[in-house]
Amino acid sequence: MIGVTQAFSPTYAQARTRFLEATATAGLQVESHVHPEKGREGETLAMDVALDGPADADKLLILTSACHGAEGYCGTGVQVFALHDDEWRAKARDAGVAVLYVHALNPYGFSHIRRATHENVDLNRNFHDFSKPLPVNEAYRELQPLLLPDQWPPSPANVAAIDDYIAKRGQAAYQAAISRGQHEFPGGLFFGGTAPTWSNTTLRRVLRQHGSRASRIAWIDIHTGLGPSGVGERIYAGSDDDAAVKRARSWWDGGGATPVTSIYDGTSTSAFLTGLMWTSIYQECPQAEYTGIAMEYGTVPVLDVMQALRGEHWLHQHPDAPPALAAQIRAQMLAAFYTDTDTWKGQIISQARQSLFQAADGLAR
Repeated sequence: MIGVTQAFSPTYAQARTRFLEATATAGLQVESHVHPEKGREGETLAMDVALDGPADADKLLILTSACHGAEGYCGTGVQVFALHDDEWRAKARDAGVAVLYVHALNPYGFSHIRRATHENVDLNRNFHDFSKPLPVNEAYRELQPLLLPDQWPPSPANVAAIDDYIAKRGQAAYQAAISRGQHEFPGGLFFGGTAPTWSNTTLRRVLRQHGSRASRIAWIDIHTGLGPSGVGERIYAGSDDDAAVKRARSWWDGGGATPVTSIYDGTSTSAFLTGLMWTSIYQECPQAEYTGIAMEYGTVPVLDVMQALRGEHWLHQHPDAPPALAAQIRAQMLAAFYTDTDTWKGQIISQARQSLFQAADGLAR
């Protein structure tokens, strides 16, 4: 086992190196799906995949990071620590559970400190049947002229207009309008796209390859940016099915853990969303009984997160911004999704480790 802080990295390039070193130390082979673009430092980008356990295992646990690029600073730490954790690996092995580590679902966003992919798409709003009409987010349409103003920081008039919206509709309505996802403004926030992204199609190949023989599959997807700092909310990640929700709660509730919440019953800090990534498991591994959660770790207050996202999208649209302003925006963006303190990292690892052990027990029942 390594120290908690040793599992985390300050850049994508270092995070990838630590993940690859951890898999090598564990004696695992890695499949690297190379991304078509380069990283912020000119480095190679890839979705790296390692399977710990037999390829024909009946029970499979998937652990993923960086669905929303910048959230990979947290997710990598969980994966690297788990790969060095002999007790955890023995637990999974004894339970007959193979563990599939998928590092950097969105390596471009990870490297560039963006939430979006290189297509400016929110990967977790991109899993739609694009042959059918896409959802319309009228609330976002109303807010769009205010969210990405011509200048940054926003003018006093823009700040007043946003404050007025929140005062009249409420913070939850503001969050939901923005974060629900939209398919109308390609340059906007939480754009779900009009076609599958590179990360979407690549992940589907990985799921088909490694999940097609399992009869029971669990999935823990690491996220950050919602809720109290350092608290890992376990958000049910599956279809609106009472039996599956009950199963997830029987696995992950209790034992000192926070209750499993759901976007279906209003208990989650997340708004109701569409185009979510976990829908792919039903399509690519239809033979399996599936149970999943998103581990959503809090960082800073949600309005600060939304402001950081607005600034980062503005910078994406204004690449010629003054270097000092660009650096400030990137720093705010990173702080919105990664708290670089030993205390926060300790909270992340302890809660993630508990959820992994609970998943192995659940799959083994």
